Amino acid sequence: MTMYAFSTTTTRSFPAALAKVTEALKAEGFGVLTEIDVAATFKAKLGIDSRPYKILGACNPQFAHQAIAADPDIGLLLPCNVIVREETDGQVTVGFMDPAAVLGMVGNPQVTALGEAVRARLLRVRDSVAG
Repeated sequence: MTMYAFSTTTTRSFPAALAKVTEALKAEGFGVLTEIDVAATFKAKLGIDSRPYKILGACNPQFAHQAIAADPDIGLLLPCNVIVREETDGQVTVGFMDPAAVLGMVGNPQVTALGEAVRARLLRVRDSVAG
């Protein structure tokens, strides 16, 4: 994907992929704080039909608390966004913000270590969704 993200694809339906990633996030200690339906917003605001696309704002409260304690401005980089989008071939892509890359920008070793720990959990979520 990019230097700030990683992803996987699945042959699950969009609703099934969304449910699977939410379940896998929960298993790793994350809650979904926000769910933005991009396709519905484009339809309502722009009159444009598009494939299903949602942005999930995932947060692990323990890690978030540690990050904010280390750098009170870190909330500008939270939560960890996860995208679920349907592709033209019917597959579904699930993409993850790479917290190690994003939090590494802060230049604080404690925050960098948290980013690595969160990344490890999100990689397990990715792996459980794959296929």
